[in-house]
Amino acid sequence: MVNVALLVRLEAKPGKEQEVAEFIQAALHLAEEETETISWYAIQISPSTFGIFDTFPHEKGRQAHLSGEIAEALIANAAELLASPPIIEQVNVLAAKMPHA
Repeated sequence: MVNVALLVRLEAKPGKEQEVAEFIQAALHLAEEETETISWYAIQISPSTFGIFDTFPHEKGRQAHLSGEIAEALIANAAELLASPPIIEQVNVLAAKMPHA
């Protein structure tokens, strides 16, 4: 069951759109290693706006993700790739349809 999530919005610097797309796509393998990350999506909202949406069973899992390798890589590369700091929203999941195992 998922109860909490992160909604992250990223705005690429002009000319860095492809690099941002590749950066967040490459993070998938890190998300797959996180046992408390239930779902993880990298999305493109517009040509220069990207997002990450991920879900967790509880606050402990969300905080582990926020201090994990993906967050570290994002912070390390933000100045080079992003036009502004990432917008990271901690949200609650009210309802979800998940595939059955």
